[in-house]
Amino acid sequence: MNPVWMQCKAEILRIFRNPYFVFWSLFMPILFYFLFTNVFNVGMGDEWHAHFLMSVTCFSVMGSAIMTLGIRLVEERTKGWSMFMRLTPLSDGAYFFAKMVGQTMIHIFSIIIIFTVGSFINNVTLTISQWLLCGMWILLGSFPFLALGTLVGLMKKVDTASGVSNVIYMGLAILGGMWMPMEIMPKFIQSIAQWIPSFHFGSGAWEMVRGNAPSLVNISVLIGYLIVFVVLSIYIRRKQEVVV
Repeated sequence: MNPVWMQCKAEILRIFRNPYFVFWSLFMPILFYFLFTNVFNVGMGDEWHAHFLMSVTCFSVMGSAIMTLGIRLVEERTKGWSMFMRLTPLSDGAYFFAKMVGQTMIHIFSIIIIFTVGSFINNVTLTISQWLLCGMWILLGSFPFLALGTLVGLMKKVDTASGVSNVIYMGLAILGGMWMPMEIMPKFIQSIAQWIPSFHFGSGAWEMVRGNAPSLVNISVLIGYLIVFVVLSIYIRRKQEVVV
């Protein structure tokens, strides 16, 4: 168990030392939150401050799962690190487990930091149970995006993975209503949002801010995408191993 724990620790340290993670997962969401609630604020009130705080936290965690994890997997494979790890006593299962644990710990850190900074900027006041439940929802809701990150990690080139993950990340954020309320979006985007995971990811947190629980549809859609992404990731990985 000690080698697995040491690998988990190494994964966490590597992510913290990655300027890409610091920029996209911490600096950018906090900057967006400040701009859209203080500089471009159109008098939407305290509820919008809490709503958008959940949006940028989901945005941060989703980006970390898709981009930080996905691109790192491609880099490790292209540089031969993945092959080297197979020569160690650490199994493939333990290697990926360490990555998931490390990424999850980073998500917990991101949630705490953004919640703290966001509440300080706009004095967002939620009950302790709301803070905890929203944080837990965002943490568990990130699992489908971690699975999507492993799919990105199966690409052959870092440049390709970086470009594709950026498009997916921004597309999911915009279509999922993470930058502006879904109610003011065009009707066709509102229709598309009902079928994508980012909207249901954010929707669960938005409902909690209002004192409600995430809907069964929110939960079902995220679980469905998690299963699809995991199955696809396993299938493609096995096909690649056969070719090699």
